[in-house]
Amino acid sequence: MNTTTLDHQAKSRGRGRPREFDAEAALDAALRVFSERGYNAASISELTDAMGLASGSVYKAFGDKRGIFLAAFDRYRAVRRGLLDARLAEVETGRDKLHALITFFASSSHGQIGRQGCLVVGSAGDLALFDEDAAERVATAFTTDEALLADLIRLGQSDGSISANLDVSGVALALLCLTKGMRVIGKTGRSGEQMAAAAEAAMKLVT
Repeated sequence: MNTTTLDHQAKSRGRGRPREFDAEAALDAALRVFSERGYNAASISELTDAMGLASGSVYKAFGDKRGIFLAAFDRYRAVRRGLLDARLAEVETGRDKLHALITFFASSSHGQIGRQGCLVVGSAGDLALFDEDAAERVATAFTTDEALLADLIRLGQSDGSISANLDVSGVALALLCLTKGMRVIGKTGRSGEQMAAAAEAAMKLVT
């Protein structure tokens, strides 16, 4: 469910009345709860409090806790991808773009945002095992990120910034594991310096 669909449903359920809350801001608040607490531990009262909404408004717009989660997941992916695309657009070579991607994950793996964690990584073990829609979203997220890594490696090979002899599939998968693992480690209170060092070490895979 994307934000456009969400807005449409909220309006339809309100019989044409304007939305009484900012859906994107509400979902941003909800995803913070899910990222920090996990799906199972997050209560509906915690979610409504964070979203600043009455339970009736939440149920009317999203249906239930699962509906909130799926909408928040889609919102999270869209926002994160937009931020990453902006970072990638700042550099030209495949190697520099790959470095920008890895440091993007490293910078999200320390401090407050690091302790908050990654909704995608958390969902892989928290919800995807027993919810088909969540499992599909998690699988798509991982596949999309792995494909992007492979594309950047190939770009680097074509522009000469990455060795043409590199095993694209193997290195892309290794970097996927590293970047997702960064988000797990980030919940343990690592410093920015440590995560930056990890990012530089990861770049050795494309040396």
